[in-house]
Amino acid sequence: MTANYDYERPQRLGMPEAVLCETKDTGSLEQLIRELHIKSRVPFLLTRLYRQQFADLAPELASLLDYDELSGTAFLHGVQPKRPGKVAIVCAGTSDMRVAQEAARTLTFLGIEHAFFCDIGVAGLHRLLGHIDEICHYDVTIAVAGMDAALASVLGGLYRHAVIGVPTSVGYGVAAGGQTALNAMLASCAQGVLVTNIDNGFGAACGAFRILSAIYSKTQGTER
Repeated sequence: MTANYDYERPQRLGMPEAVLCETKDTGSLEQLIRELHIKSRVPFLLTRLYRQQFADLAPELASLLDYDELSGTAFLHGVQPKRPGKVAIVCAGTSDMRVAQEAARTLTFLGIEHAFFCDIGVAGLHRLLGHIDEICHYDVTIAVAGMDAALASVLGGLYRHAVIGVPTSVGYGVAAGGQTALNAMLASCAQGVLVTNIDNGFGAACGAFRILSAIYSKTQGTER
């Protein structure tokens, strides 16, 4: 397999192409990591790199990666420079942490300051209300929730800045692997809530990056 990596994406978008490792065999992953390591020294992000995949890599290649097992992400050549703006990651329950951590690691990679607000779903609304004043100091909020995913709607009604909902595949029976959460977020009565695909913490972080880039490029005179 020969990868056709988009090395010019940082110049176009401000963020590099990420490598989706899910379904890739060990040989393909090793070839890709070698190519990226040799051809460019800019930071690269690998996503959905599962524990066994990482364990199967040649030791000299694994040693090049900053790997986080919970999120299944890895950094090659470090992270990007710090950028302006702050993101709150609001996680309904600890069962949603894998997806929330994928968002957090992606933000770290992109150089964006962020904070976790964990296990404050609306099943105990007082937990969210106890943090809402602090959350309101952030430019963007990523709301990570499964089951009925009401967290995104509640945040959308309490918080004036951008809310990006991430439905997760957490829940019993009719939660249907995240389909119920996805539909609930899409049908939110809160105005302007944005929604990613199921379990797509990476996509939510990239969306936050685009929003912050639009906000701060104008204030810094770098709008394209």
